[in-house]
This record gives sequence, C-alpha cells and structure tokens, in this order.
Amino acid sequence: MATSEVYTSTTVAAQQSDSRCFTVPSEHLTKVRFCIKVVEVLLSFVAFVLEEVVNNCMSCAPLYFFEFVSCTAFLFTLLLLILLSTQLHTKVGITCWPHLDFGYTLLILVFFVIASIAFVTDNSGTKVENAAVLFGFLASGAFLADVVVFIKTRGVPCLGKKQAAENPAAPVPEVEKLNANGNESG
Repeated sequence: MATSEVYTSTTVAAQQSDSRCFTVPSEHLTKVRFCIKVVEVLLSFVAFVLEEVVNNCMSCAPLYFFEFVSCTAFLFTLLLLILLSTQLHTKVGITCWPHLDFGYTLLILVFFVIASIAFVTDNSGTKVENAAVLFGFLASGAFLADVVVFIKTRGVPCLGKKQAAENPAAPVPEVEKLNANGNESG
C-alpha cells in the first residue's frame, strides 16, 4: 500500500488562498445578511440625501439628529460591509466580529427609530421631509431584519455560543490522543 493511499482518507488538502475581492458567504457574513447590509447602506444613503435636500426647518434639532444618524448609519454600515465581506477584517486586529456586528446593528436600529420618530413628529410636512422619514423607517426595518436574521442563524452573541448539537457542521474536538497506551508501532 502506498503512503498516499494511507493518508488520503485522513488528511485534508490545504485550502488555496482565495484571490476574489469579496468572499461571501464567509464565517462572519452569509449571503442573506450581505444582501440585507447592502439594502441598509442604500436606504441610509437615500435617507441622508433626502434630509440634505431640506431647505429650511421650523425646529432644526430633530433634522440634525436625523442627519447625524442617517450619515453615521450609511458610512459605518458601508465600512462594516466592506470589512466583513473581504479579508480586510483579518488585518484590523478585532477578534470579536459577531459581538461588534450585532451590537452595532442593534444600536443603529435603536437610533434610527428614535431619529425617525423625532423627525416625523417635528417637521414642516414637506414632501422631501416625509420622504426622508419614510426612508428612515425603511432603513430601520432593514436593520431590524438584520438583527432578526443574525439571532436566528447565530444566536445572541452576548448570551454565549450555540451548542454543538445545534450546529452539526461544527468540528468536534478529538478526545483520544494517538499512542495513548505508549505503544508505538514500528
């Protein structure tokens, strides 16, 4: 029996380095969540642009808060999307991506809902303001969908990892050591 025949069934070939720019799905981002994050970026951007078109305001504080939240959501979600869908996340030095992703998405969801409610209750009622608010709520819905999909697929990262029984594809650590009896075959 040749050596290659013996080791073929027990070894795994080294994975080739992937030269693609975007690697979706990856360990941190599924195809569904990638699409949701793209929608979040687009809706946040449209909400921000529509808010910027508003010429005057009766009470500007809600408008400015909505501007801050929509711009922050657009820029940071775009950054997170780029990091998680490429190999750049390995070069940043952050090891808790699920915590960061979940926490950020939940926080932006809360702020987007608050900003949209504040802006809808205190604006002039122009079509541009109403459209900005509509896209604010649509973006909030996208962030909510992202949180729900995250929880359904990965659980809440703050509460601990899912059990191995729930994830049958997870590798099981080897319990028995080789040559446990001290016998060496020779």
